[in-house]
Amino acid sequence: MTTMKKLQRLTVGLAVTAVLVGGVGAARSAATTTRSGWQGITREQVRIDFGTGWVTKAELTYPTRAKGRLPLVVFLHGSGHNDMNQTLPEGRGATFVPLAQAASREGFATLRFNKRGVTDIGPVESTDPAQLNPKNPYDQIQRDAASVVRFAAGSTRIDPSRIFLLGHSEGTNVAANLAADPGRFGIPEPAGVVAMGVVGRDIRTLLTLQIFGRLLLQLHDEFDVDGDGRLTAREATDGLIGQPAEVADQFRSVLLDGDTVRAGTDTDHDGQIAIDAEAGPVLRAATGIDNYPNVPGLETLQEYVADIARFPTVTEALPRFAGPTLLLNGENDLQTPARAALAADAAVAAAGNGDHTLVIYPGMAHTMNVTAKFQPVFGDPDRRVVDDIRGWLKAHR
Repeated sequence: MTTMKKLQRLTVGLAVTAVLVGGVGAARSAATTTRSGWQGITREQVRIDFGTGWVTKAELTYPTRAKGRLPLVVFLHGSGHNDMNQTLPEGRGATFVPLAQAASREGFATLRFNKRGVTDIGPVESTDPAQLNPKNPYDQIQRDAASVVRFAAGSTRIDPSRIFLLGHSEGTNVAANLAADPGRFGIPEPAGVVAMGVVGRDIRTLLTLQIFGRLLLQLHDEFDVDGDGRLTAREATDGLIGQPAEVADQFRSVLLDGDTVRAGTDTDHDGQIAIDAEAGPVLRAATGIDNYPNVPGLETLQEYVADIARFPTVTEALPRFAGPTLLLNGENDLQTPARAALAADAAVAAAGNGDHTLVIYPGMAHTMNVTAKFQPVFGDPDRRVVDDIRGWLKAHR
């Protein structure tokens, strides 16, 4: 197999679980996501009409003994065909379950829903391609989210003036777009926005990081022991230690020929490989990132990528919202980087919003759990994240 084909397989495998993933697993029994922690919370199964032939299943929860109209948290998923729990692959958790339970402990109602094209927990997907892959997919996701907010606002249990939007990954962009222009979507102005894994940059920039940039970062962080930006044969060899076999084999195909650096990568023939100047061009060519949006392996996502690019990012949209904001990001996030969350929060502050909070968590990645930076493992949000969201909601109830 050629170096280019090997690296394409490596990078696409790392990226296409979803573009701005919350985590999409293969369909499996709902029993795998059954959880305790709902004591004292009423769980009401509801159905919400999204229009164009789709009525989705959803769950409205609220403290069993609560009286009167309640504040509400609407949960907005990451990209992909996610169920109402945002069930993670391989049975590794469900992002929204512990957060919904925590919100209910603070006297909030919550509303979780299956995305268009998802029929049940698992996620279990519809066989209707028109619902799974609608035209203008990101715009449709926003409109579906607005349908959920309108449904909530019409409930006799909910105070329509106190509806909070909590988004993860893609959902942070949806929440920001809805909050920036609620009139366009026919919804009441949100009472606040919580964003986890903040989409603070445009889709092309984020894809470049996910597919190409992360490889250079890994070479700098895990291979370049002396930090001089160049790899000796010893550094390249040692850097492969502890890597998963497929990752090690494919980095080796770029860096090494036996026990010496690869001559085809070492273009100035000095016996070392400059990570950016020499390995960089090889990796760029191998990943095909310069052919954007025609990146090999991402063909099925091109319509989504083109559509979301038409809308403002969190950094561009959220400053138009005057209400309270809470932005949360993992320091190890290689899908929506922490630096972009910092920029988004700075933009909110510059717009004059005096109630904005940003938390960057050391050791956490995109699903807000502590995990390795370059080989992350899915998991429920860390307890610190759950507690911070719970405390923020309590303060804004």
